[in-house]
Amino acid sequence: MQIHLNTYGTYLHIKDQMFEIKVKEENGHTSKHHIAAHKVRSIWVGEGIAFSSEAVRLAVMNNIDIVYLNWDGRPMGRIWHTKLGSTTLIRKRQLEASMNEAALYYTKEWLNSKLGNQAKFIEQLKKHRLKYRAYLDEKIEKIEQLRRSIEEIETPVLDHVAERIRGLEGTAGRLYFETLNYVLPAQYKFNGRSFRPAKDPFNAFLNYGYGVLYSRIEKALILAGVDPYLGFLHRDDYNYKSMVYDFIEPFRCFVDKVVFSLFAAKKIKQAHTKHIANGMTLNKEGKVLLVIELNKYFEEQKVRYKGRNQTRANIIQYEAHSFANRLIGKGTAKLEVIEF
Repeated sequence: MQIHLNTYGTYLHIKDQMFEIKVKEENGHTSKHHIAAHKVRSIWVGEGIAFSSEAVRLAVMNNIDIVYLNWDGRPMGRIWHTKLGSTTLIRKRQLEASMNEAALYYTKEWLNSKLGNQAKFIEQLKKHRLKYRAYLDEKIEKIEQLRRSIEEIETPVLDHVAERIRGLEGTAGRLYFETLNYVLPAQYKFNGRSFRPAKDPFNAFLNYGYGVLYSRIEKALILAGVDPYLGFLHRDDYNYKSMVYDFIEPFRCFVDKVVFSLFAAKKIKQAHTKHIANGMTLNKEGKVLLVIELNKYFEEQKVRYKGRNQTRANIIQYEAHSFANRLIGKGTAKLEVIEF
């Protein structure tokens, strides 16, 4: 499980070799929760949280990372053990791949999966929205055309076509979110993607969900021995984890599905967001709602993947290890279509 601590004044420490979480309730009472370390994958920490050095030690001993989250769900920092956990050969091959045709090969694979998943999601929307069928079919075809255009690009150096690829991907994204907006209930309509800060509740939920996914992707890459900073398509800016942004693309559909389902079911209320300078973000209630749904989706529900029933969290880790193995010549398996 993922422990998500976002109630101001919460204290995490150890009792009887288990994590004990003390939460101050609004009525002034303190509730206590006990969790065995072997059941925990990560501990996510918001503002106003305290924990003991013994809790940190127990987390490190059990390969549990403690992640400090920014207001938008993105990781600010991470406490973890100091072991590399893999061979440095992976990072050497990753650097080599970034400078030859392999960079384009992997980039096209990830974006092919991303745009394919976008088209697949829109296809799913037709099931209960027959009156929108013609509109949705048109959007699917346009996204598929863009996907094929990316797939047809050939060059030995990715940098030569990077702007073109980003343009095609961006156009697909605009069509995709136009479509989601088109079929949402009237009270949840939004005017395109807005980032930090979001301009509307839908984007606020989407941004926070992507932040949570970002943390998961970064951890999966580190565990697999892949350098999160050394990307292929995304630029090598200062302190910019380019590979995280490259590798996350096929899995954004996970967050899209969860967020869209919450809005389509009209579970989102005004009480789930708050206004900030130039936009809005999730408040405590909104974060709790989204994180609970994301954890169910990632950790509890299983789908068929590569012949086995897998959680989506395990699929992400599997694909990170698969990518690392392919870099050093120990695997050839491509991404498969993921049920979402």
